[in-house]
Amino acid sequence: MDVSQYLDIFIDETSGHIQSLSDNIMELEKEPDNKDVVNEIFRAAHSLKGMAGTMGFKKMQHLTHDMENVFQEVRNDNVKVNSALIDILFKCLDAIENYLETVKATSNEGDEDNEALIKLLNDYLAGGGGEGGGEAAAPAEAPAEGGESGGEAAASDDSADGPLYKKIPVDPELCEKLKGEKQLYGFTIHISKDCLLKAARAFLVFKAVEDFGQIMAFNPSSGDIEDEKFEFDFSFILSTESELDPIIEAIKTVSEIESVEADKVTPEMYEKKEEEAPAPEAAPAAAAPAPEAAPATPAPAAAPAAPAAPAAKAGAGKTNQPANKPVTSRTIRVDIEKLDALMNQVSELIIAKNSLASQSNGSGEIDSQTLHENIEYLERITTNLHESVMKVRMVPIESVVAKFPRMIRDLDRKLNKPMELVMTGEDTELDRTVVDQLGDPLQHLLRNSADHGIESPEDRRAAGKPEKGTIFLNAFQEGNNVIIEVGDDGGGINTDKVRDKAVERGLVTPEEAENLTQKEIIDFLFMPSFSMAKQITDISGRGVGLDVVKSNIEALGGDVTVKSVMGEGSTFTVRLPLTLAIIQALMVEIRDEKYAIALASIMNIENIPKSEIKYVESKEVIHLRGQVIPLIHLDKLLDFEPKEDTEDTMTVVICKKGDTLGGIIVDNLIGQLEIVIKSLGKLDNNKLISGATILGDGEIAMILDVNAVI
Repeated sequence: MDVSQYLDIFIDETSGHIQSLSDNIMELEKEPDNKDVVNEIFRAAHSLKGMAGTMGFKKMQHLTHDMENVFQEVRNDNVKVNSALIDILFKCLDAIENYLETVKATSNEGDEDNEALIKLLNDYLAGGGGEGGGEAAAPAEAPAEGGESGGEAAASDDSADGPLYKKIPVDPELCEKLKGEKQLYGFTIHISKDCLLKAARAFLVFKAVEDFGQIMAFNPSSGDIEDEKFEFDFSFILSTESELDPIIEAIKTVSEIESVEADKVTPEMYEKKEEEAPAPEAAPAAAAPAPEAAPATPAPAAAPAAPAAPAAKAGAGKTNQPANKPVTSRTIRVDIEKLDALMNQVSELIIAKNSLASQSNGSGEIDSQTLHENIEYLERITTNLHESVMKVRMVPIESVVAKFPRMIRDLDRKLNKPMELVMTGEDTELDRTVVDQLGDPLQHLLRNSADHGIESPEDRRAAGKPEKGTIFLNAFQEGNNVIIEVGDDGGGINTDKVRDKAVERGLVTPEEAENLTQKEIIDFLFMPSFSMAKQITDISGRGVGLDVVKSNIEALGGDVTVKSVMGEGSTFTVRLPLTLAIIQALMVEIRDEKYAIALASIMNIENIPKSEIKYVESKEVIHLRGQVIPLIHLDKLLDFEPKEDTEDTMTVVICKKGDTLGGIIVDNLIGQLEIVIKSLGKLDNNKLISGATILGDGEIAMILDVNAVI
C-alpha cells in the first residue's frame, strides 16, 4: 500500500504541530508550572508521533516518542523544567524540522537517527525523574496505544464464531502450501473507530510483521485493504519462526490500533472449514488466494519504494532553482464563508451570462439600454468576484512571523544580549504568494536588529536604557498596501561610520560624501557586499543581507525604507502590495505605446508649464506645494526616439516609493482600468517593466515598475 497519497496532509499537519510546540515551549520557559501549556505540548508531541508512525517514518517517531516521555514526566511532576531542558527540546524541534524538510524534498525522512539527542533526553530524564525515568514512561503508555491485548484472544475464543482469523478463506492449493510451513499464526487487527487512514495503519502493520516472517493469506484481500474496502478490522496468516509476543508488541507500536487477537493456527483448521463450506463460497475462496499466494507479500513490501512518486511531483519544474530555495506551500486553508461568497458570485455570473445569451438569441435587434444595464451588472459581478477570490487567496502573515520569537530567543543566548521580540498585527492578511516569500527578508531584518541594533548590556546601562533590548515587528494595512515595520531600541545607525566606509570602498569621493543626506548615506547599507560588521560571524558580517532584503522585497512589488536616530534605534519599513494578481492601474501613453502604472503608487497627476522646470545639480525638478520633485522622462528611459515638442505644458504623474517622490512625464492619459498582471517569463529582463496586461481590444500593455523608475 502506498502512503504517499497522504504526504501533503502529513507535511501540512506536521508544520502546524511543530509551530504549536515551538510556541508552547517558549511559553513553558516563562511559566514552568503552567499545566495547561504542558498538556498542550503533550498533545502536539503525541499527534506528531502518531503521524510519523502512520507514514512509516521510524526515526522521527522514535525522537517524538522520547520527547513525549519527557513531557509525560513533566506532567507528573517528576521532572522540573529549566533552561537546559528547554534548550534540549528546541534542539529536538530543529531535528524534527530537518526531518520534515527532508520529507518535503525526497518523500523520505533520511538517514539521521539523532541518537545523541535521544541520549540527551533520556539522560535528562534519568537525572530529573529518577533512574530509568525514560524507560518507565514507555510501558505505561503501551496499553493506551495498543489496548488491553492480554485477554482478548481468550475473550474472543469464547464467542460463538471464534476469532476472525479462523475465517480467512483458504483454497486447497494454498492449504497444501501452508502444510509446508513450520509455524503459523493467525492475526486479527482491530483499528480504532475514529481512525481516518485505515489503509495506512494496515500497511504499517504489514511492514512491522514482515520483519518476522511471510504473510501467507489476507482477509479481506490485499487489494481491498489497500483501497480501504474493509471495516475496522482485518486478518492475516503469518508464517514465522519467531515467538508470538514480540510480533504483537511490534504491531502495537502502530498508533490507532485498538486491539490485536492472535494465536497459533494449523492448515487443518482451514482444510476442515473448506470441506464444510457451502458450495457458493468455494468461488471467492478460490479466487482470493490466487493473487495472495505469490504477490501477497511483495504488495506491502514494495510500498516503501512508492514514495518516490511524490518526490518527482514535489520537484517537478524546479530543477533550475537554487538548492537552498525554500519549498513554497501548495495548499491553503479557506474559511467556508469565503467559499460561500465565491459560490454566490459565480451564481450571479451565470445569471448575467444567461441574460446576455437570451438577448443575443432574440429578434436580432438588441436594445442598447438593456445591453448597457447588463454590462453594468456584469461589471459589478466581476468586481465582486475578484474581491472574493482575493479574500480566498489572503492569509495572515502569522504563518511567517510565528517562528521569529524562537529565533530571537536563540540569538539572545548566542550573543549574550538580553532581548525580547514584541509583535503586533500578526493577523494582517496578504496574498499567499507574497506571504510565502516574506520569511527570508524579515528574518534578515530581525537578525540585523539583534546583531547590529541592540547594544551590549554594559552599553545599555551606560546609556540609561533597560538592560533588556526590545525588537519589534508591527504589521498593518494601509490602503492597498501592507506595512511591516521591523526595528529596535538600540544604538541606531552611525551615519558617520557608514559614510567613511563608503569613501573607503570608493563608492563616493570625500567631497561628495560631505554633501550626502542621511537617507543617501543609509542607502549604502543596501548595496551588495556592504557590511559594517567588525568581524564575520554566523549571524552577520558577510555583506549579504540588506541587499538581499531590498531585491526580494522589490521582486514582490514592494519597497523598503529606513529611519534611524543615533542612540535611540532604527526602524525598517517594508511596504508590500496586498496582491500580485489584479490591480487598479492608470493607463498612460508614450508615443503610440500604452503603459500601466499601479494606482497605489500614484499620489496625483499635474499639468505643469515647462517654464516651471528648475535644475538642481543639473537634474530637472519641479517645485510643487513646498516639495522638490525630480522629473523622470519615461521616453528617454525606454529608449524612444526624441520627438518635436511644441506644447507649453507637460503631463506629470507624481508617484511615490516609500518617502521618495518622482514625477513621471507622459504624453497622454488614457484613464483608470482594472488590469490582470501577466508574467513576462524569460522576456523579463527589463527592470523597468514588472509584467504585462491584455487590454479589452486584445492589445498588450506593459506595466511599469515604479520602484525601478524612481
